[in-house]
Amino acid sequence: MLDHQRNGEKVVGTTVRKIKGYVIRDWMMSYLFLLPAFGFFLLFVAYPMVKGVYISFFDYSLRDFSFIGLDNYISLFKDNNFIKSMGNTLLLVVITVPIVIIFSLFVSMNIYKKKEFARSFFRGVFYLPAVSSVVSITVVWGWIYHPNYGILNYLTGLFGMEPVSWLGDTRTALLAIIVVLITTSVGQPIILYVASIGNIPTSYIEAAEIDRATPWQIFRKILWPMLMPTNLYIIVITTINTFQCFALIQLLTSGGPVYSTSTVMYGVYEQAFMLGHFGYASAMGVILAIVIGIISIIQFKYFGSDVEY
Repeated sequence: MLDHQRNGEKVVGTTVRKIKGYVIRDWMMSYLFLLPAFGFFLLFVAYPMVKGVYISFFDYSLRDFSFIGLDNYISLFKDNNFIKSMGNTLLLVVITVPIVIIFSLFVSMNIYKKKEFARSFFRGVFYLPAVSSVVSITVVWGWIYHPNYGILNYLTGLFGMEPVSWLGDTRTALLAIIVVLITTSVGQPIILYVASIGNIPTSYIEAAEIDRATPWQIFRKILWPMLMPTNLYIIVITTINTFQCFALIQLLTSGGPVYSTSTVMYGVYEQAFMLGHFGYASAMGVILAIVIGIISIIQFKYFGSDVEY
């Protein structure tokens, strides 16, 4: 350690190390360890973001690269397919996120009451879809939704219902996607909720029970406020992941039928890699990023809280 004088006070300096004759302080070592991750972030995250915004002002395709200003953005809001895709994306978020939160919290509160072995078993069962391959999941659900051989039509047929083309009907396709998205989204929230509930001091709940508080009052006055940091994280991450839903759409419906399941992310893929309109696709990505940013700020404002226990 190095000691030095500053404004008449003795201050303990930073630990220094000598490597090949160079004096390296601890704070320098910290930045050196951060440098690989920071370089990765700049190269694969920051630079593509800036480049994407830049490209969005150009007519950028395999044949042309010319500056067109805001024309891509103006064209977007005149594009019925984009407006429909944005509507589908918002509908996915509005339906999926609340169901994931409510279902995950309900399951977590019931799992936490189980013994350790049962708790671990159920956490593994619910977390399995989250770590499984998206391709394998879509193959399974594709067979479940199959209009002729699917188990879903078999079960509904037991009640006298006619077979339904779940992924081929504009009335049911988006609902079918939502069901698959929910099943793949509840794994991580359940793990986090079970851990967070376990960190809440039992003395608070016991005191409330002594005062004859109902289970609903215990949940509303104790559990829910203390789970706010976890709620915020899960809500924000689930919202972002839902906005970025692409693989399920691409593998199950390819945006059809008649754009009824198309999302903004699928639209970006379609415009960029199927039609070669990279500037137009970049503009779509920028709009999506702005929408996600605005919604995330609102979520931080209404769900952010500091909890100490």
